[in-house]
Amino acid sequence: MEFRRKKRAPVEIGLIPMIDVLLVLLFFFMVATTFRHHTNLKINLPEASGEEIDQAKKAINLFIDAEGKYAIAGEDGKPKPLVEQNLTSLKMALSELSIDAKQLPFIINADGKTPHQAVVSALDVANQLGFHHVTFAINPPEK
Repeated sequence: MEFRRKKRAPVEIGLIPMIDVLLVLLFFFMVATTFRHHTNLKINLPEASGEEIDQAKKAINLFIDAEGKYAIAGEDGKPKPLVEQNLTSLKMALSELSIDAKQLPFIINADGKTPHQAVVSALDVANQLGFHHVTFAINPPEK
């Protein structure tokens, strides 16, 4: 009879698997906290205090309302909506105004809630017609 105890292998904690697990947890928490902050993101639209354009100087004014409908300022300065609200009628109306006026400023007056696509489409039409002095009308910042 042998009553001697057998030697057991020493118990070791493997560091490499523990480091792997810690790195995976670290990566998970970094990504999870990054996504959490994006839901709280608030965007403030910019305001500018630019120079006012002299009203005596003529300009072509395009108005875009909150629904994305276009209107062009007549000679009296009041916006007159287009009969058909599409890019073809906008292009035709602007081309009639711009026969001799391509050097005049082209001012886009867009509502703060205007869809972005309506403004970009108006810029595209202005570029196609050859307007180079395109600007945006702004509201002065509230004090």
